[in-house]
Amino acid sequence: MIALQFTMFIMIFVGFLVRKLGIVGKEGQKNITDLVIYVILPCNIVKSFMVEFDTQTLYSFAGILLISVLIQAGCVLFGKIVYKNKETNRRKSLQYGIICSNAGFLGNPLAEGVFGTMGLTLASIYLIPQRIMMWSSGLAVFTGNTNKKEVIKKVVTHPCIIACVIGMILMVTQIELPAFLTKSLQTLSNCNTAMSMMVIGMILAQVKGKNLVDKDIIVYTIFRLIIIPLIVWIPCLLLHVDSMVTGVSVLLAAMPAGATTSILASKYGCDEIFATKLVVFSTLASLLTTPIWSYLLV
Repeated sequence: MIALQFTMFIMIFVGFLVRKLGIVGKEGQKNITDLVIYVILPCNIVKSFMVEFDTQTLYSFAGILLISVLIQAGCVLFGKIVYKNKETNRRKSLQYGIICSNAGFLGNPLAEGVFGTMGLTLASIYLIPQRIMMWSSGLAVFTGNTNKKEVIKKVVTHPCIIACVIGMILMVTQIELPAFLTKSLQTLSNCNTAMSMMVIGMILAQVKGKNLVDKDIIVYTIFRLIIIPLIVWIPCLLLHVDSMVTGVSVLLAAMPAGATTSILASKYGCDEIFATKLVVFSTLASLLTTPIWSYLLV
């Protein structure tokens, strides 16, 4: 566990350096992020489903999917109650940040690193409800309404959702792909953790310490990284949920604010500076909380 955390910190530091030294610029960082989301991560997801399928696997899938749905519904309600009296622009970013964490980007490599291939498979299932919420209730926080057709289109055409469908078909049918194709998927899949951690480092390289933190950001970070995963963990322990399902669910519930928080805040004129600070500070704090949760859950 200690070796894994140090390895991730080193990869984050490499990303930090290449951004600080100008080896990779703003446009290059965006291109690398797109490469991870649209190519490397989908390959990683498909490869994670290429395991033997049995009844226990089906139960695990159903269990983590149910937990994820409950978490997303709870986060929507939690955000509305806790932040209802906040100033409008801050409220929107805070509510969205509660609903949509960075689990879709950071969660997969962490789940794989801590729990292995099955951990990655379970993480892919867990993220399906969050990806749906991101383009429905999440988007509605900023816009006030959602276009159902647009939401459906974004969800069904998202490369990670498509990868989940392909992966599940391969797993249920137990179709064996040609060796060259399996090897290609494996090779691209192996890039996921390194590339993801480096992008986090590039984001952190743009942080300016001055005026980074205020009370709202600190309280949000405590909610996002400590309170929410605790609320998930305790019932799972009391109900004796499978240990790996519990571990993946809690670990992904403990992820920082998603980068789309600042992107949407900027697009809809909702104090993008505050939203960016929310993402950056919670990401920095997660460098301390994630190893602790990983240790507790293994």
